[in-house]
This record gives sequence, structure tokens and C-alpha cells, in this order.
Amino acid sequence: MSYQESATTKLNHIIQAKQGTWGGINPEYVVRMRLQNRFQTGLDIARYTAAIMRQDMAAYDADPTQYTQSLGAWHGFIAQQQMISVKKHFGSLKGRYLYLSGWMIAALRSEFGPLPDQSMHEKTAVPALIEEIYTFLRQADARELGMLFRDLDAAREAGDAAREVETQAKIDNYQTHIVPIIADIDAGFGNAEATYLLSKKMIEAGACAIQIENQVSDEKQCGHQDGKVTVPHEDFLAKVRAVRYAFLELGVEDGVIVCRTDSLGAGLTKQIAYSSEPGDLGDQYNAYLDCEEVTDGTVRNGDVIIARHGKLLRPKRLPSNLYQFRPGTGADRCVLDCITALQNGADLLWIETEKPHIEQIAGMMDRIRDAVPNAKLVYNNSPSFNWTLNFRQQVFDAWKEEGRDISAYDRAKLMAQNYDDTDLATEADLRIRSFQRDAAKRAGIFHHLITLPTYHTAALSTDNLSKRYFGDEGMLGYVQNVQREEIRQGIACVKHQNMAGSDIGDDHKEYFAGEAALKAGGAHNTMGQFG
Repeated sequence: MSYQESATTKLNHIIQAKQGTWGGINPEYVVRMRLQNRFQTGLDIARYTAAIMRQDMAAYDADPTQYTQSLGAWHGFIAQQQMISVKKHFGSLKGRYLYLSGWMIAALRSEFGPLPDQSMHEKTAVPALIEEIYTFLRQADARELGMLFRDLDAAREAGDAAREVETQAKIDNYQTHIVPIIADIDAGFGNAEATYLLSKKMIEAGACAIQIENQVSDEKQCGHQDGKVTVPHEDFLAKVRAVRYAFLELGVEDGVIVCRTDSLGAGLTKQIAYSSEPGDLGDQYNAYLDCEEVTDGTVRNGDVIIARHGKLLRPKRLPSNLYQFRPGTGADRCVLDCITALQNGADLLWIETEKPHIEQIAGMMDRIRDAVPNAKLVYNNSPSFNWTLNFRQQVFDAWKEEGRDISAYDRAKLMAQNYDDTDLATEADLRIRSFQRDAAKRAGIFHHLITLPTYHTAALSTDNLSKRYFGDEGMLGYVQNVQREEIRQGIACVKHQNMAGSDIGDDHKEYFAGEAALKAGGAHNTMGQFG
């Protein structure tokens, strides 16, 4: 029903049925509060956003220009401001998600203080951040709807029927700030049961998409650091099934599982896979082990020996008790990981690469899509990549292959500022600009994300403000570069009291106490200086 229908029908009957004892309750105010609290539980959010992701995935399958994007957020306020900004500038949140990064939880949200991305942070911090993000997004809805309700009241008071109809239509067609979150569960924080229990908490907090990686839980490393250790497929698939069970138990049938492989940069495994016959999944995993053939008399104390194709082989075993893969097998292992994941419940893939190179990604995706034609990637447009240097080197290499004169450039020093105005740098920037569009079309990337952008923007903006404010500029360092820009760019937070909910509180005071309400938003509120 429309806003007015809801206010004047069912609720009115409920209040009237109380025979005057609820006479102080205004049914229209109840409808307003309900609209401002559309999603009453995290499961409501998970079901709503899962359906959005499924629709977006189908749209991408039909047209690869319909890829989706997200930025990582480490606080509910950061997520809220992202969505307010997108809605303000583009008028729609379609195809825009949020990413919840395990790296940022470790670095910024652990009670231990800043930690490396090694699953050492409290696992409870993950669902806690999901809940926090959605609390802030729901508050963004309540704030914006509250302003529309005030506009509606003003139109009625002024007798402006046209404005009243226009405002009511905005209320009836209101687009929520609630968007899907792709949430990082690392390597599952333990065994499959631990993964299941944490998945339930994440889903109950609102997560519709859970990303899980094939590293060893107790040896987990950041995807862009060395020393990564993978697990055999069956171990990983048990955790994938645990996540699916969690979704289904909680009634989120459309829940999305993103399976990440770190095999491209992982040269080690903690255990040899179980194999019962040649060519099975365990045998395929073991085929990539770096082995030497064992002949009579060469077995040493403590050796582990496996039999493959009629030969006895000794896998290379490190003092850490880890086993080594053959060099150069990373891409092949990624392909096997991805096909296996898709054939066992994964909805989306994530291949962690060491550089943003479309053809490298596409080379693996072409092979995966031979087996699973609608395979789709979530791709980390990582701040761990030096995008400027990588793309300048890609242009350098392409021009060299074309036979162009590159004598003016030093490939190893292309990051240097003196190259900024060159043709090579211009071409590299054009490729960076079109990277997401081109990779979505060529390499099957459905979702582009940046894991840690707001970590870096917070550091950069704080550095700039500190340098100016604590330097010669003093208060001008804040006014000129922050407040003045907030006003001119229409940043909602310039009215920070309003953003924190003071107007919503005033509305409630009026609902509860009528003319006796003591409001904060009177004539002496300095926020009035901002119009």
C-alpha cells in the first residue's frame, strides 16, 4: 500500500479498536516510523540483498557491461557516507555494493590493536561490523525519509497540493540505502564447524554474500604477501558446504558464496590430499607437488612416500613440515580450484593475482569457462598493486612489441614524476580508467572491488588536515579545505547534528510529547547557519 493508504486504513482501525485508550497515538506517525525502519532484522536484509545480487548476476550474464562495484568500509559511518554519496551523484544504488575486508578488521577493529591479516583478530568482530554497517545504512534511510516527512508537513501547512503529491510520490518510491555486503570470512577461522557457526552470525547480521579462501586457517596470510599455504580441495569444500548449510538453515536460499583461490601465489600445502584412485580430486591436487622419484636404498628416516602411476615419489618437505608445489603450476592450480568450487556449490570466484593484468586473468577464466560457461569473478582491484607502475610497464611492453621507439623511457623507473606528462603515462592512465569495463567484458569479472580504499583515504585526508591545521594555516587549514568544500559540494555531514540523528530525535519528541516536546532544532541551533 502507499504511504497514505497505510496511514489511514489498517493502523487507524487498530487504534480505534482500543476505544480511546490509544488516543495519543497518531497512525501516520506510526507509518512514518515503520517506513524508517523497513528492515527489522539482519535476516530481512540478507534475504533482500541476496535477491539483488542474483538479479545483478543474471543481468551480467546477459550483458557484461552490467558489472557491479564496491569499496571496502571499516566503519558503519564510512559505509553510510559511501552510499549517501553514490545516491546523491548517480541517483541510484543499482550495481553498487559494499565490501567488508578481513584485512581492515584486523588492522582497525581488533581489541588487540592493529594486527596483520592473519586471522588473529576476534572472529566476533566480523558479524559485529556487518551489523554496524547496516545500522548506519538504516539510519541514513531514517534521516532522508524524515526530511521528506518534514517537506510533506510543510506542503500541507502551506496548502501546496502539488508539492504534497510530489513529496508523497517520493516517499512511496523511496530507494533504500541498504545494499549487498560481500563479507570476508578469511579461511573460516577454524574447522568446518567453526566456519558454519561464524557464517550464521554473519548472515544473521545481514550478510548475503560470504567470501571464503582456500588457505590453511592457522597459517592464513594476506593474499598479497608471501608464505601462503593452501589446503586440499576436500578440506575447502567441507567449509563451502558449511556456509551453504548456514544460509539454508536461516532461510536465505539465494545466499551467495564467493570461493577465493590463493593458489597463484601459494607455493606450499600443509598436507598431501587423500586419493583412492588415479585421477580423482586428491590425485589431481597431489600431481602438482614437487617430488623426486625414490629408488632402492634412497629412503631416508622420516620420509613421506606417495605412489603415483606405478612410481614411488618423495614430495619435497620443508623443515616447517609443509610440502612444496612445483614452480610454475600456480595458474593450473587456480583453474582446478575454480572449476572444482563451481561444481561444488560456489556462486562466484575470486582469483587473487599479483598484478592487475587483464590477459593474465582472462587466460585462466577462458579455461574455467570451457568447463563452466557462466563462471564469474569477483576481482580485487587491490591497493597492494602499484597501479601506476604496472600499467606504465604494460604500455611500455606493448609499445616495444609493436616496434615503437621507447628509448626515452626507463622501464624500471616509470613511476618517476617526470614521466607524468608523457604519451606513455597518458595511455597508461586511459587503460587504468577503462580497466574495470574492459576486464568485465574480456575476463568475466562480474564484481570489481577495492579492498582497502577508505583506509588509505582516511590516512591521506588526515595527513593533509594535520599538516595545514598544525602549521601556519591554523583554522584556515580546516575551513578552506574541509568545511568550505563540504558546503560547496553539498556534503550532508556539514550538518553533523542532523547526520547524527538530532532531527529524527526531535520528530520522536513531538510524536511522544506533542507541544511539550523540548526540541534541539530551534532558533539557537547553530546548524541553521548552513541553510
